[in-house]
Amino acid sequence: MEKQAGGVAGTRAGAAVRAGAGRGLAVRRLPMLAGALLSLVAALWGALVLLGLDVPLPRAGFAAGHGPLMALGFLGTLISLERAVALASPWAYAAPALAGAGALATAAGLDRPGRLLLTAAGGWLVAVYIAVLTGRRTGPDLLVQTAGAVAWYAGGLLWIGGRTVIEIVPWLAAFLVLTIAGERLELARIAFAGRRATAGPVLAAALVLAGAAASVPWPDAGWRLTGLGMAALAGLLAVRDVARRTVRMPGLPRYAAACLLAGYVWLAVAGSIWLAAGRPDGGGPYDAALHAVFLGFVMSMVFGHAPVILPAVLRVRLPFHPVLYAPLALLHASLLLRLAGDLSGVPGLRTAGGVLGEVSLLLFGGCAVAAARLQRRETP
Repeated sequence: MEKQAGGVAGTRAGAAVRAGAGRGLAVRRLPMLAGALLSLVAALWGALVLLGLDVPLPRAGFAAGHGPLMALGFLGTLISLERAVALASPWAYAAPALAGAGALATAAGLDRPGRLLLTAAGGWLVAVYIAVLTGRRTGPDLLVQTAGAVAWYAGGLLWIGGRTVIEIVPWLAAFLVLTIAGERLELARIAFAGRRATAGPVLAAALVLAGAAASVPWPDAGWRLTGLGMAALAGLLAVRDVARRTVRMPGLPRYAAACLLAGYVWLAVAGSIWLAAGRPDGGGPYDAALHAVFLGFVMSMVFGHAPVILPAVLRVRLPFHPVLYAPLALLHASLLLRLAGDLSGVPGLRTAGGVLGEVSLLLFGGCAVAAARLQRRETP
């Protein structure tokens, strides 16, 4: 009996040590998450000026960093942090650290150092994927994600070389679209089992990357090819994704599926606009497609994956609660309003939709905190 009790005590002690180690690792990840959140705040702040609102800015040209801060500073840091946690090697955390530092430098007006740091983060993320491919396993899902990291790095090199943010938009879109598509393939291996099932999404992902590469010498053709790949990828993922089945289940599975399926619709919308219009001139179609992919697709995916990824990265529970539907509904309603303003040329609709879109992102954070508190109250 004493021996058995000692074994139970040892097991509990080991579990406590592992839990403490996990909490310690989570605390060390907090500065990187803080860098991502500061990037988000700076990006949203600058976006208010781009929407035509008269808001105070810390410096002239602050709003110009909105796109890189959102795509690379905020989302790039989160994605590379999640990959570093999955690899479980200390050196991999250099990618989110570089991304966070680059975003802060960009927000502070240190343009050249910001570009260098953000590009270095993309290159480091490529190394992380290579380590996974050579040391653990291979598969089409990881190849697609690696291609996304390559797109980040290539776009960053072009940015350092003097290309404008508009000129590297296909590369930024390829980074996020391919990363998310690869993760969906990774999480849905049963539904995508077999070469025939994965061949279509992989080919569509290759079109997205090829379009980004072609956009350098042939901008119009490159944007159209990227749009074709995005539209094809949206259709293939929507048809094959397990979300079509889990949307009928209650609770978190239905919520996550709603986020995913809505995201695929916005990806198809953005791809169709680029396919039809080619390289936009910076007017309504450009703004509409840009926010359809970066907000409608990407942020909807973030909303849907957050209850699963956040606990793994920070050891913080994010239980599902129906209150999470509120920011999701506001996000998509605001995008409909914004696209109506972009395509009709009505500035008021565009501004209202943009502001409500920012509110939806902030509301998601508030609802996540509320969901955690409600769960604690409801649990005996």
